[in-house]
Amino acid sequence: MKITRIISHVLSCDMPEELGYSQQYYSKRSAHIVEVQTDEGVTGWGECFGPGNVALANKAIVERVIQPMILGDDPIDRDVIWHKVYNLLRDHGQKGMPLQALSGVDIALWDIAGKVAGLPIHKLIGGAHRTQVQAYGYGMMLKRQSVDDHIARFKDEAAAIRDMGFVATKMKLGLGPKDDVKLAQAVRDGVGADFKFMADANHCYTTSDAFYVGRALDELDAYWFEEPVAPEDHDGYRELRAGLKVNISGGEAEFNRWGWRAILENRGLDIAQPEVCALGGISEYLRVLALCHAHFTPVINHVWGSAVAVATNLQLLAAMPPLPGGLNPWEPLLEFDTTENIFRDDLLADPLDIKKQVKASGGSVAIPQGLGIGVEPDRDFLKAYAVT
Repeated sequence: MKITRIISHVLSCDMPEELGYSQQYYSKRSAHIVEVQTDEGVTGWGECFGPGNVALANKAIVERVIQPMILGDDPIDRDVIWHKVYNLLRDHGQKGMPLQALSGVDIALWDIAGKVAGLPIHKLIGGAHRTQVQAYGYGMMLKRQSVDDHIARFKDEAAAIRDMGFVATKMKLGLGPKDDVKLAQAVRDGVGADFKFMADANHCYTTSDAFYVGRALDELDAYWFEEPVAPEDHDGYRELRAGLKVNISGGEAEFNRWGWRAILENRGLDIAQPEVCALGGISEYLRVLALCHAHFTPVINHVWGSAVAVATNLQLLAAMPPLPGGLNPWEPLLEFDTTENIFRDDLLADPLDIKKQVKASGGSVAIPQGLGIGVEPDRDFLKAYAVT
């Protein structure tokens, strides 16, 4: 079998309303789906992390840089291909967009391998430790409105996510430390005393401001404090972990095993959040997962993107060993964006219907049992939303 073509499908649409987080507001939804074709008619699907113009830049890397390197290669040789591409790109990008582009290609190669073997990816990895995974719903995005309006909306939205059946919820921060504390209090008021909630700062604080917000999160019994400081600030992560009770999480902005080795050796994370569509794909994710578990650091995958990303993560969550083991082991969660996203809800020929599953099951999502990643995009949908 040989790789004959790689196609980047960059999708975009207007959102029903503008949303924001601590770094920016955005009014368009986008996704970058990678298709790898072979001479035997087997096609693999993957996804590259990165919105908007980042997706367009990644498209160029996929089609103009990576594709010429691997045309004619056997797609089953995915680890050989991974190291070939990484080594040839090492001088030009050990992190960032080259790794995001490689991620989408690598996921597609795993999808091909599963289809050739007649197995879902979790079986290729070694089997399913679980047939379903609990999901948390995040929302509470920023808008161009007053603090008081944010407070009222966050309280109501947090309660609504709880009532959808999710087992926990996650809010955004980013209005400034004092106002962010008010938002966190609103979320706690909305979900009640015994429901898990998490707070995501998207690395907007200095260490001192992160301590200010973190102490409030301690009092509110938040489950984790995500990306409190810049991803490069390893010392800040370590100081926050040592000085706060709330779990410190992060890692979505880190790439490959070497970047993750530095984070883990620094002992700055209670919970690791690798992003498979960015760090190097499934091949590299499995190495990062092994590193995390070697450092006794639990993993809850970062999930952001289309239904391809969601399905890929469900396969990985099925195959993730419990850490530590025991009668009642610590279990991973599926991250699910509750805001409207047609590239997640309408992309597939056979939709995953995550919200419906969560509501019906009391918070859980079934692992797809189809071959490879277990899902197939609708080609008419791809054409309808393609950026040309």
